[in-house]
Amino acid sequence: MDRTLRIMTEDPLNAETDPSSLRSWITPNAKFFNRNQSPMLTEPISLVDWRLTIEGEVKEPLAFRYDELLRLPKATVANTVECSGNGRALLSTKARGNPWTVGGVGNAVWGGVWLGDLLRLAGPTEASLHVAFEGIDDPSGRATVKFIRSIPIEKALSSTLIAYEMNGDPLPPEHGFPVRGLPLGWTGASCVKWLTRITVIDKPYAGHFMDAVYRVFQEGQRPTDGTVVTSIVMKAIITQPLPNEELDGRPMTILGFAYGGELPVAAVDVSVDGGERWTPAEMIGPNERYAWRQWRYVWTPDRPGDHRLMARASDSEGNRQPMKASWNVLGYGNNGVEEHVVTVHVGR
Repeated sequence: MDRTLRIMTEDPLNAETDPSSLRSWITPNAKFFNRNQSPMLTEPISLVDWRLTIEGEVKEPLAFRYDELLRLPKATVANTVECSGNGRALLSTKARGNPWTVGGVGNAVWGGVWLGDLLRLAGPTEASLHVAFEGIDDPSGRATVKFIRSIPIEKALSSTLIAYEMNGDPLPPEHGFPVRGLPLGWTGASCVKWLTRITVIDKPYAGHFMDAVYRVFQEGQRPTDGTVVTSIVMKAIITQPLPNEELDGRPMTILGFAYGGELPVAAVDVSVDGGERWTPAEMIGPNERYAWRQWRYVWTPDRPGDHRLMARASDSEGNRQPMKASWNVLGYGNNGVEEHVVTVHVGR
């Protein structure tokens, strides 16, 4: 693991990417954020014994060896993955959970097989309404709760990858080797790593990681009355200059990225005066449906002193990133516009 990651917990490993490492369209595997509910596996997974099974509400239960998955038609897709709690530490009111700032996100090119292809081989039934993912990792916490998450069958059939490759290499162990579930455009909570069992069921999976957490709810409200965390929410981030950076007053390029989960980013606007005025940024780099978009804005400071930089995104349906995110108990989905203060020394 790259030791430039900001480590929040060692065991289980939870670490976020430094913003200066988020300037390229592809996030290198070694710098990709780590989010884990359980300690890392201490022994390598043996591909001799490992199988990916599909069972439950299907006509024909199946079991695939790793080499069999590699021989199936391959899919390659760019997809941004974000921790559900990314930005939690930036909320004005404290929320429970790891103190993620902006680095709980990354973009990679994933290789694998479409889950829909596997499910069609197994034959869904009329009762096939949800798909549960279970990994081979040890249950977490004192209650030994297994990390199991489910997604609707529509998402499973349409846009979910069973990924065995990350940026051209086999999945690193910390990112889910041999395979992980990857519902495109959804938060990392649904991207179960070390996947070994897929169970097709007639309703959402009932369990701790579906009913007690990864739900948006308020104080005094039961978690089950809240909404399940699914798609990544729209957000724009500035990666250059860094917060509190001192500049010399010459023209400079403000850089950043924006993403919107299942909805494409259509535009990014930039403000250099704390939100008084907004100017469109230029979109640059690749444009893939589920991947973040890079953008740039060339700025010439007009005075010395502090400047409050901001960026906000809009999606293809005209929705605009809010200036302030809605708070919830576990701090999920913070996509409020963040103020980015830099200091200009003209003539230095």
